[in-house]
Amino acid sequence: MAWTMEPLARKIFKGDLAAELVGVAGAHFLFKKMNSSQDFRQTMSKKFPFILEVYYKSIEQSGMYGVQEKDQEKWLTSKN
Repeated sequence: MAWTMEPLARKIFKGDLAAELVGVAGAHFLFKKMNSSQDFRQTMSKKFPFILEVYYKSIEQSGMYGVQEKDQEKWLTSKN
């Protein structure tokens, strides 16, 4: 009896699909958290500034301007 790759291919596909879904859900959660909390965005600016830059660019593309400037203004005044 010949061994086929079909069962292995299905397992790989299911694993890949599950990983994709977890990634999309994680990105959605992260976006919602950053969109609703300026304090969380400040934490992200310290730990993962490149992710925060992607967030700012994506909301500017959607038509929301000035969020980055407001954040920086608040963070500068809170230091003083």
